[in-house]
Amino acid sequence: MRMNRLNGKHIILGITGGIAAYKSAELTRRLRDAGAQVRVVMTRGATEFVTPLTFQALSGNPVHTDLLDEKAEAGMGHIELARWADAILIAPASANTIARLAQGRADDLLTAVCLASKAPLAIAPAMNHVMWHDVATQSNLGTLQQRGYHQFGPASGAQACGETGEGRMLEVAELVDSLASLFKSGALQGVNVLITAGPTYEPIDPVRFIGNRSSGRMGFAVAQAAREAGANVTLISGPGDLSTPEDMRRIDVETAAQMYDAVMHEVHSNQVFISAAAVADYRPKTSSEQKLKKQDAELSIELERTEDILAAVSTTTPRPFVVGFAAETENLEANARTKLHNKSLDLIAANRVGKNENAQDIGFNSEYNALHLIWPDGEQQLEQARKPALARQLISFIARLYNQQKQNEKNTA
Repeated sequence: MRMNRLNGKHIILGITGGIAAYKSAELTRRLRDAGAQVRVVMTRGATEFVTPLTFQALSGNPVHTDLLDEKAEAGMGHIELARWADAILIAPASANTIARLAQGRADDLLTAVCLASKAPLAIAPAMNHVMWHDVATQSNLGTLQQRGYHQFGPASGAQACGETGEGRMLEVAELVDSLASLFKSGALQGVNVLITAGPTYEPIDPVRFIGNRSSGRMGFAVAQAAREAGANVTLISGPGDLSTPEDMRRIDVETAAQMYDAVMHEVHSNQVFISAAAVADYRPKTSSEQKLKKQDAELSIELERTEDILAAVSTTTPRPFVVGFAAETENLEANARTKLHNKSLDLIAANRVGKNENAQDIGFNSEYNALHLIWPDGEQQLEQARKPALARQLISFIARLYNQQKQNEKNTA
């Protein structure tokens, strides 16, 4: 099955002043057809060619035009818009906008969003062929490429001015395919990866359980990112209502014991194990077969330890590359380092749960997270971001450490 790499992605489509802006209407529709959520940012010049109302109707979202628009800033300011994006595509990208991006300007909404975003940035140039070949334009393009911008096109052919040459914006289908390719890294191509996600529910009786607040979003995002990196992914999920990412095998479980059994059954055929699930540490020692009735007296429930999945996987032979998560409310780094050592992990991703300094929920049951990565001889901080974006950073890092480990094993064999 061919994976739809744009499904569920958050795409900002920047539209600048030029006759090719009419093609951006079809581009918006095709991106939505591919499953992407699209928010459109238009420059003032772009609104002279196509109305914002057109893109509002096609994207299903309000169109953003002004940097200092009070309503836009109150709803989704340029910083929040930048954080929302999984990728930013400017199509068409005029010579003027390319120049302003190269200068690092942020005097309109589109350039400010680009400057504030860590998402992949792509431009689809569209201009007269003489402007395209001008030394200033080529110099600006070189500057953007050095900064990591992706360039799609341009194509050659008849232009709106009546002349023929290089400078036409790529056709819509080519732009959609090019944008989708940004989410294909190949860093884990062909590697079998086993991932756990979500909570576990430990039954007290047929209607009650001990559980936690995990939504599974981080684990599912990691699974999606691993698949985009070319891995063959098996996802073992606790209870939840999240849809399975495309092109992967999913095993549903409910309790810690079921998750342990599923992991130990699958782990021997995988080279990487990522434990993103919030597995219960304790369960009721006995579970009532009938619903417990309310009584006047207090009720005590005796608990027992659940199976330690991470520790068990770390001792398997052959042993996979083992990644754990540590969700903490205090002493984040110290607790994570203890877990890394005690369970003999290759890498641990520590995240604080609760509210950050801005009173924003992070971690469990939130769209946002931040990770402190720690491994035996180093550490790396991944700043707060939407979980899908953070998961792609994490998978990229895992791939680097895993491939280094494989190379070291090869060199010492």
